[in-house]
Amino acid sequence: MKLFDDSLRKILILRGILAFSLVLLLARMWYVQIYKYADYKGRIKGHSQLTVRLPAVRGEICDRRGVPLVENRASMEVEFYLPDIVRAWKEEHDEVPIRKYWGLDHGMRALKSEPDIVKIINESIVPHLEKLGLAGDYNSRKLQVHFRDNAEVPYVYRQDLDFETMARFSENSLDLPGVTVTLKPVRHYVYGALAAHLFGYVGLPKEINKEEAAQFNFYQPDVEGKAQIEQAYDDVLRGTPGTKFLQRNAHGVIDGETKRIEPKQGSKVCLTIDARIQFIVEKALRVVGRGAAIVLDPNSGEILAMASVPSFDPNQFVPSISKADWEKLAKDQTDPLMNRAVNAYAPGSTFKLCTALAGIRAGVGDRQFECTGGVQYGNKYMKCWVLTAKPPMPPHGRQDLTTAIKNSCDPFFYQYGNAAGIDQIDAVGGMLGLGQKTELPLNNVASGVMPGTAWLAQNYPRERWSPGYTANTAIGQGFVLATPLQVANMAATVANGGIVYQPHLVEKVVSQDGAVVKEEPVKIRTDFLKESGITADQLEKVRKGMWRVVNDSDGTARKARVKDVPVAGKTGTAQFWRNGIKDYHTWFICFAPYDKPRYVICVFVQGGKSGGSVPAPIAAKILEQITAMEKGQEVKLEAISPAIGNFQPIAGIDFSRDLPAQYGGDSATSPDPAAEESRESGNGSNGGTPAAKPDIREDADSHVKNRKPQAQGGLQKFFNFLGGGRSAVPKQSN
Repeated sequence: MKLFDDSLRKILILRGILAFSLVLLLARMWYVQIYKYADYKGRIKGHSQLTVRLPAVRGEICDRRGVPLVENRASMEVEFYLPDIVRAWKEEHDEVPIRKYWGLDHGMRALKSEPDIVKIINESIVPHLEKLGLAGDYNSRKLQVHFRDNAEVPYVYRQDLDFETMARFSENSLDLPGVTVTLKPVRHYVYGALAAHLFGYVGLPKEINKEEAAQFNFYQPDVEGKAQIEQAYDDVLRGTPGTKFLQRNAHGVIDGETKRIEPKQGSKVCLTIDARIQFIVEKALRVVGRGAAIVLDPNSGEILAMASVPSFDPNQFVPSISKADWEKLAKDQTDPLMNRAVNAYAPGSTFKLCTALAGIRAGVGDRQFECTGGVQYGNKYMKCWVLTAKPPMPPHGRQDLTTAIKNSCDPFFYQYGNAAGIDQIDAVGGMLGLGQKTELPLNNVASGVMPGTAWLAQNYPRERWSPGYTANTAIGQGFVLATPLQVANMAATVANGGIVYQPHLVEKVVSQDGAVVKEEPVKIRTDFLKESGITADQLEKVRKGMWRVVNDSDGTARKARVKDVPVAGKTGTAQFWRNGIKDYHTWFICFAPYDKPRYVICVFVQGGKSGGSVPAPIAAKILEQITAMEKGQEVKLEAISPAIGNFQPIAGIDFSRDLPAQYGGDSATSPDPAAEESRESGNGSNGGTPAAKPDIREDADSHVKNRKPQAQGGLQKFFNFLGGGRSAVPKQSN
């Protein structure tokens, strides 16, 4: 009986313990699952949601008729969220591989350590991608530096994926922590090399805004303008960034996007450029290896076209340019990055328009001067070009201003310029904007040089100004330098009857809702009829001289004639030595129609025989096609490849031939040769060379090389069409 009581007591105690344990378990479950539900839910949510800053979408750049010239296209990219990848590795292996490197600590060189992100990527990510045929080349050094300096910015592993590759990424749920596929807008220059020197290019910022970046788990920065209009109007082209919310599961893998605040596009910059005229100019100009051409509206100063050859395709810079491509551009002796339209050169005889106006203003415009073949100044006999022509020609004899312009007679302008005086030439040059930088949203616009007594004293203090210097200046030689744009604007002033407009390239800035944010007004720099004492009749003498240059039987620019369009113009040639080789800078400026000019054209060619044989036919071709366009002929815009530069001398241009450029020749046989060598080399500036170095893509490591990106198929083009952009060649990361 006693034994039975002991057993029963033990059973009751055991039951009590079990019941108590069950109550404790239930209480704990209630506490965790019910009482602390909201708290734990909040904690789980806070750790699983990531915020990613989305870059703003840049505004478009369009021409004066609203034709988009620069827009955005879709780029499908694979990104690595490096801190997530490192965290996942550590959870799986308990520790991460470490590498040592030398860095700075408070300005002192010190040995530091960091996770070996390259090893982690190569062992945890790349093998999975290789199995699926999705692996791509990348530069391991740049990956390591990116992880060290900008871990909060996703590392772009592959860019511009073709649709088929994108589909394979999507079909094969990679289930890899820190690896995502995303769609980004990237810059697209619609017509390739067309107007490349005006647009510039974009790239990643040199520094990340750390304060803003701290508000996100990951930070995708905006691209910024690095040169030209992209840089000058960067503040209005940039839009408003957005935010992407990602869900990360318990395994650290990003499941997908839960919410998105879309970025907003920046404003649209509308240029004064007419894309059709720009296309005409670029096609006509690329018959030469080095040169520039400008079309101006003489009644407003609007730049309708500005082209420079050789050229480049700014799409090469999107999103970064390969090291090989950059070195090829930067080391090209013909300098395709230079915008020759805003670089400074000796203007040669085109400068005689400035001298002509100066003489009128000085009261010597009605005087006649004798050409006997040359004029003696000091110990130097300065010849007329007729004496060096082959065969030599007789001197021009006694001439008035109009005839001297037609003949481009140097002795006339030696004497005429000295009669006017260098101070008068300087004053008129200043009124025309010569020797002063033209305000344009372009890099490195040259100011040119307007020499005079004060300029000489400042730059060559041991020399004294002399009549010889004035004579040389009067014909656009010696120290004088001017940009093709300045020379075009000088011609526009004569064309429109004496008004100097401020050349401009941007018409307005328009927000995405259509409101005009900023408008560039037409500015008048000088009105010669009101401010200089020059009358309309006196100005007409200069205009008439230009008309005779083209239309007289012995004019120097007969090749500039255009059927049914009365053209007036002026040639110019200046001689230089390029690395011991004789080179020529040849010019032609013109306006048309003569009575009511709507267009001013300036063509500048390096290596040409003379202004009348090389630039003049190009200007005529441009004017002829613009006239046809006005009469209804369609100009079909299409992407053009970069113009290739060369140093071949050009004897003449004949567009009736299959190959318009006739190579060879010497200016000594020309009716418009260089009268004197210029004092300067002609390179007054960097002529629009980019202000900032672009993002250069380093070569991939050898161990991940030899994976060729797939060519785009029809699906890719369709996808890009849906994305609002054009197709693009798939690219690897940097």
